[in-house]
Amino acid sequence: MHPITDPYFYLVAIPAIILTGFSKGGLGGGIALIAVPLMSLTISPVQAAGILLPILVIMDIVGLLSYRGNWDSHTLKLILPASTLGIIFAWMTAAYVTDAHIRLIIGSLSLYFILNHWLKRKLPKEPKGHNPKKALLWGGLSGFTSFISHAGGPPYQMYTLPLQLPPVIFAGTSVLYFSIVNALKLIPYFIMGQFDSTNLSTSIILLPFAPLATYAGYRIVKRINQKLFYKITYTCLFVVSIKLIHDGIEGLFAG
Repeated sequence: MHPITDPYFYLVAIPAIILTGFSKGGLGGGIALIAVPLMSLTISPVQAAGILLPILVIMDIVGLLSYRGNWDSHTLKLILPASTLGIIFAWMTAAYVTDAHIRLIIGSLSLYFILNHWLKRKLPKEPKGHNPKKALLWGGLSGFTSFISHAGGPPYQMYTLPLQLPPVIFAGTSVLYFSIVNALKLIPYFIMGQFDSTNLSTSIILLPFAPLATYAGYRIVKRINQKLFYKITYTCLFVVSIKLIHDGIEGLFAG
């Protein structure tokens, strides 16, 4: 097994894994989207996604142990079937959709969502109820973008943030949701050859950072108040949306 040896790769990959761990622990799910773009500064986005998936699975296990029992089943029942369809569709069309297209689309949608929230200056007085049609739309888009570049966070949050779940329940639901989504991606990723010796050995080198960062994110969420929690989450999502739009436009012009 021959892992990546370029030191510049690890200069961006290690911070990417740490930020992803914080996110998987429940602190601002949007920041996890930064991982693939950061790693793509030195390797292809496809390879970055392949290296990241086994690490995400380990983070999911830590998150599940931390948040066991703290999730909203109704949310999962509505959004997971749509996400599964999104994953299947992404697998079928992976050869025709570029990372630039995905980053631009998801970044634009995320930015619209954040600006709409900030211009209102406050969350609705009452949490919004579940909407099966919106769950189908955002769940499907979340599964699709998660498969392409592990960028399923913003669509998922577009549906779940207006529900205004308590922070621990919100984080726990997110952890269980993405644990299932990432498990579903393992088989198609294997068939596509994403788990070759280089990718797997590189994943193993980065793996020790995963559980430590995930648990740190969990401990922070347990001690943060709801208002601050959502401020952090929306701010992280805004930063990520700008990054995705920039990378998407740059990728389209480069092509």
